[in-house]
Amino acid sequence: MKPPRRDIAGPVLTTVRGWAGAARRQGEQEWFGNPLHQLMLNRPAAEGFAANPRDRRPVNNAEGRRLLQGIFDLAGTRMSVGANGDPFDKASPDRAFAIALHRMAWLPDLVAQDDAGAQAALRLVTDWRRIFGRWNGFSWGHDCLERRVFNLSCAARRLAAVASDAERSALATDLARQARHLADISIHPERALQRAVVVGVAGCALAGEAGEQLIDRAMKVLAADLPVAVAPDGMHASRSPQAGLELLFDLLTLDEALHQRGQAGPDEMSRAIDRLSAATRFFALPDGRLASFQGGEAAPAARIAAALAHDEEAGPPPLKAPHGGYYRLDGAGLTLMIDGAAPAGGPWSATACAQTLALEILAGADRLVTGCAWSPDAAAPQALRLTDGASTASLSDASAGEPLGGLTAWGIGPRLEGAARQVDVRRHDADAGVWLECSHDGWAADFGLIHDRRLYLDLAAGELRGEDAFRPVVEGPPEDGPRRYLPFTVRFHLHPDARASLARDGKSVLLKGPTDQGWWLRNDAIEVSVEPSAHFENGRPRRSSQVVLKGQVRVDTGGRIRWKMSRAEG
Repeated sequence: MKPPRRDIAGPVLTTVRGWAGAARRQGEQEWFGNPLHQLMLNRPAAEGFAANPRDRRPVNNAEGRRLLQGIFDLAGTRMSVGANGDPFDKASPDRAFAIALHRMAWLPDLVAQDDAGAQAALRLVTDWRRIFGRWNGFSWGHDCLERRVFNLSCAARRLAAVASDAERSALATDLARQARHLADISIHPERALQRAVVVGVAGCALAGEAGEQLIDRAMKVLAADLPVAVAPDGMHASRSPQAGLELLFDLLTLDEALHQRGQAGPDEMSRAIDRLSAATRFFALPDGRLASFQGGEAAPAARIAAALAHDEEAGPPPLKAPHGGYYRLDGAGLTLMIDGAAPAGGPWSATACAQTLALEILAGADRLVTGCAWSPDAAAPQALRLTDGASTASLSDASAGEPLGGLTAWGIGPRLEGAARQVDVRRHDADAGVWLECSHDGWAADFGLIHDRRLYLDLAAGELRGEDAFRPVVEGPPEDGPRRYLPFTVRFHLHPDARASLARDGKSVLLKGPTDQGWWLRNDAIEVSVEPSAHFENGRPRRSSQVVLKGQVRVDTGGRIRWKMSRAEG
């Protein structure tokens, strides 16, 4: 048997697209720095403020009080500048801190602190404008600008209430210029819809023709892009549960702001809000947080509750997201979510992960098995997007897909290439339990093998049984001659609040979460170990561990590892 040949035309075409994208991006940056473009950003003139957009994301009052003291805790790093200090006139500790600072991610927490917070926020916004009010590649780049425009739009009326006439005029002019610039950005097309929503929010905040023009530009993009970005089951096109949550928050803000102005959004927007709300309910696990797949973190439970506060739907969540390809099993004290579809393709794959058939397991509200939860905002290497960064099987220390790098990634984004494309999942429900039979072809081109994952949730015995196997693409009798074996690994990344203990037999592993209820993970692997891992929350890494099961697969006949999770008595 010979493995399928890898098509070389795809990588060549990707490289050409990357070069073309790099040239287009360079040209766009040169135009943005052109004085003519800067002049065009000033027209039509802003006439003040109209609507008061409301961000439904919960604020952190403790962070707000620290900000009043000049303490900035951003992206896992702290910088203190004093009560009246200027953080924009100092070197940031690292890039992640600088991005959060220029996004004005601190603004919602600060303006929530009554007039003192609004006055401090106005001073900081003025300090930012003094240094960065004109275009530069970083502070006006896509990483910072989108969220800054959103945060400024939602805080504008609060800032204007404590500002002088001259300061109010400068605030409106500055917001209009930044929103127009945001609308002109064409790179990273996977963010085009989110940028348009933010442009619409800014348009609602601004009065007069300046606001109307921005709303018109946004509505055209929303009408065209929302049906593509949000599937009928509410799945975001990136397949990231967190990306869907953040889009839901922004759409809710835009919808309310349009109503304040006496306008209605396109029908696609109300449908998208309903669908994204349903998907958020589906991905909300018993601990109140999201499943963390495909470039998304779990997000705090309070954030999920705030996103669903408008939703009057009740009842148990659905068992699957048919368009998104996620499957959920509940019963026997366990909740399991599995990623049962190919990663997103094209521009949407810029945050995709090569982690097909990854799973998360909760025992009650204890999140036991998860993944590294890499996200675009995490200060973490792209390597966490590889197969080993999730609780699934990997072959020969390789990955079933890799993100682009170098000039190609700079031109068209760090898209995922070479990942699984054919994924099959079959579900069988019975009185005694539920079967999931899954397979994917992510290893077929390089090794000629298919990954099969079989899961059975036994409701009577209260246990989860699993089998990870590799089989040849072309079935047939064993080959003559020397036998060829490849190592393979099944990983169970644990949540930082969970712990693992290897039993004396060197095979069984005892898993415990915060409630101290134990679960045995038994298996027939050749070798079992507990190794270090990491898990990201709010972009910050937390130490965790992973259970690693090792086996071997014979290339011409296959191989497997069986495992079982059952409640530990006593």
